[in-house]
Parts: sequence; structure tokens; C-alpha cells
Amino acid sequence: MFSGSIVALITPFNHDGEVDFVSLKKLVDFHVTAGTDAIVAVGTTGESATLTVEEHVKVVAKTVEFAEGRIPVIAGTGANATHEAVTFSRLLNNTGIAGCLSVTPYYNKPTQEGLFQHYKAISQETDIPQILYNVPGRTAVDLRPETVARLAEIKTIVALKDATGDLSRVALHRELCGKDFILLSGDDATGLEFVKLGGQGVISVTNNIAAKDMAQMMHLALEGRFDEAELINQRLMPLHKGLFVESSPIPVKWAAHKMGLITNGDLRLPLTELSEPARPTVAQAMAEACIF
Repeated sequence: MFSGSIVALITPFNHDGEVDFVSLKKLVDFHVTAGTDAIVAVGTTGESATLTVEEHVKVVAKTVEFAEGRIPVIAGTGANATHEAVTFSRLLNNTGIAGCLSVTPYYNKPTQEGLFQHYKAISQETDIPQILYNVPGRTAVDLRPETVARLAEIKTIVALKDATGDLSRVALHRELCGKDFILLSGDDATGLEFVKLGGQGVISVTNNIAAKDMAQMMHLALEGRFDEAELINQRLMPLHKGLFVESSPIPVKWAAHKMGLITNGDLRLPLTELSEPARPTVAQAMAEACIF
């Protein structure tokens, strides 16, 4: 259902702070042409935390509209209040999305039982396939493999995006969750290794600007052609790392603007534009990756 090279899409803004839907359409077309397997709209990289509910729903709906059935769209629906995550799922229920990506509740640090009940409550409100999203570095809470296994028993919870970078969890998740549960990496630097160990793909920041290469790499890996995939990955490695020289999506929006994919690299506060000292790092990474 979900596999290969999936982009964690940036949300472009105009200088006045409004969503730039012209650039959004350009991004969708870019990924269709490049062979990206799916789009995550308004996830963490899409600055979901700074969009209003109305903007959030509109960006997802517009992404589906621009995709025109050519590429599946997964909606970011995570929130640190369960009722808010449920609301997003309800509002997006009939928009044509292929799935929901729901990050673990951030800041309030729920227990494992709280995490289980959070996702269970969401799953009871929609039939849309749910992807769990574990990124402790941002949320201060870790969705443990044992809890993922409990959640995998719920019919509509079909996948996990694991952004821990802990490759030892791939085999553990597979053992606990079964062969049909989908495992996706959320860490570009270890994404290829994740697939080598049995994962089905990656939800990627790098994909925003190196979409064709990421698609080719993931498709080769899923065919078992790891040596060829590794050649691409080594070229992209400076980019995997350079795009996190400052908090994502700051560097990737700067890079996308430099490539002409978006009108400008504006972000919403509290995120600010890429600092002058960090720009050579990102520019060098882009040059080494041969994408600009």
C-alpha cells in the first residue's frame, strides 16, 4: 500500500505569510514527473504546527486536487491533543487521501498506555489507513516497539514511520508486528540501510529536492539491487546530513528556493530563514549531490 520513495512535502508560503498554492502545484507536478511514490502533505516538514485547522485542511485538499490521481496523497493529521487529531481525521475523511500520518503527541509526554489509547481513539473515527509516526527527537516521547505491536492489531493501523534512526528496531518491529505491517524509515541518513533490513521505503526530507534520485534509489533497493542503490545513496549522503544543519525544514526550503521549485523560502515563526553561516554547508551538499 505505502512503499518506496515518499516525500515529506514542504508547505510553500508567500512573503505575506499565506500559503503559496501556485508553488504547491509546481511541487506536486515535480514529484509526479520524478517518480515519487507518494506525497505526505502537512506533516512535520510541512510546518503543520504553524498552520490553522482551516489552512491544514485546505493544503491537503489542494494537494489532492493538484495530484489529479497521479500520485497518492497522505495527510499529516498528528496533534498533541487526541480530540484535535480526531478532528483532522474527520475533516479529511472525504478528501481523497490515501492515508493519514499521525505523529506521537508532543510536549505532554504520554505513557505507552496513553499513546495506545490516543491512536486507538483516532482509529475508531475513520476507516482511512493510519501510519504511526515516531520521532522522539522532536516530540520527547518514544513509541516503543511493544506498543507498536499492540496498535498493529487494529485493522486500520497499517504502517509505522520510524524516525529514531535505530536500525535494530527494524527486525524487532517485523517480529512483533508481522510480515504485513508496513515499516517506513523517517531518517534519510539511514533510510537505505532500513530498507536493506526489511523496510518498505522512506518518508523523506531529501526527496523534496532530489526526488528523481531518491525514487531511483528506493526502487533499486526494493528490487534487491543494493550495490546500485548504494552508489546513489553515497552521493546523496552530504544532502541527507546537510538538510539538518539547522532545524528542518529551514535548510530544505532554502534549497528548494535556490532550485526554483518554490517562489521563496519563507517559513512561519518561530522558524526563521537559513542563517548565513549555514548556507555554504547546504550549497556544498547540493553540489556534491549533483542536483544544482
